[in-house]
Amino acid sequence: MAPVVKAVKECDSFALIECARLEWRKFGAQSLEAVAQEFASTGDIDYVRLHLDHIPVVDEDDQIVDYLPVIKRAINSGYHSVMIDGSRLPFPENLLATQEVVVMAHQVGIPCEAELGAVLGHEDGPLPPYEELFSSRKGFTDPEEARFFVNESGCDWLSVAVGTVHGAISKHARKEKKITARLDLEHLERLRDATAIPLVLHGGSGIAPEYLFGAFQLGVVKLNIGTDIRQAYENSMRTTGQVVAAQEAVYQRVCWLLRHYFNLAGNRHQVYIK
Repeated sequence: MAPVVKAVKECDSFALIECARLEWRKFGAQSLEAVAQEFASTGDIDYVRLHLDHIPVVDEDDQIVDYLPVIKRAINSGYHSVMIDGSRLPFPENLLATQEVVVMAHQVGIPCEAELGAVLGHEDGPLPPYEELFSSRKGFTDPEEARFFVNESGCDWLSVAVGTVHGAISKHARKEKKITARLDLEHLERLRDATAIPLVLHGGSGIAPEYLFGAFQLGVVKLNIGTDIRQAYENSMRTTGQVVAAQEAVYQRVCWLLRHYFNLAGNRHQVYIK
């Protein structure tokens, strides 16, 4: 966390530090409370905020999750926003779960992110070829469903599926270079018009830049980056065995992403921070 915060501050940008259930179950982050404690000593709310990412109702291993207590723990720990992921549920059940969490979040004045559609990649085993996934539009968020979902749930941000994939989390695949994803920008435009709320792209590492900047013009205001940063850390740990060297690799990678890939250095003044 410290090198990410350092990079964001030095680039005069703004970011969310995100902690998903995966982070403490499969990546050694200990607990959401431990992450909140680290944020309390490392974070700077003028540059970064703490977001509870992906709390699934059904997880990547097809296990039912007791999600409400987890989200309540995050709220009690001071997270600035939360996400409920009901994307593996049938539409009506996803809507009901999202409504529950929206009420919890809004009671304490924080935003709630939801997900509709299927951003694949976290499941164990190989994915179908990317071109096959993209051309079939498998899992893409339906605009009319999204319109109804946003209106009925009251969610503040919506994660949509328009061509991205998550980075692999299984041990046999997580070292592999992530595919270069494309986005269906026409589909994204329909989702923007249907929902009229901020849209989120998960699986943000590896998106071709020409699609990425198009997405920024079509309602995407939050982009999740995990693989790009995690692999920088893990690759350095494998080659050096030194945490300090791995932290420096993360710092350099985040600076490069902000300055040269996303062109977001110096944009903090453009971000409305409540």
